[in-house]
Amino acid sequence: MSNESIFAVSRAGLNQERLRLEAASDAIATADTPIAPGQVASAGRTFSATLGAPAQERLVRDPSNPMADAKGFVHYPAIDLAQEMTVLISASRAYEANVRAFNALRSMELDALSIGGTQS
Repeated sequence: MSNESIFAVSRAGLNQERLRLEAASDAIATADTPIAPGQVASAGRTFSATLGAPAQERLVRDPSNPMADAKGFVHYPAIDLAQEMTVLISASRAYEANVRAFNALRSMELDALSIGGTQS
């Protein structure tokens, strides 16, 4: 496997973990944002929803809320905050591991270049 291939794998891993971080943080940020009745919850997309799982809603009875439907329920995206925090932690650690792998390979390449440059 060439060094460029290894760099490409690290970059792909970084990109994947960044997407997981964005999806989880978006879900956490919009967990308590009401959505219009009947509207697909584009806010609060969890990572599984990003992969195509159907969006679910949770209903809270609050007739005084302007977003309440005819029965007095306010629709919120069904987001499990504990699960999303777990995704944030694991994605963050995986991202850090990819950064360390990328930097280790870069350091080895620089060392190899310096060794090769000092030969007489």
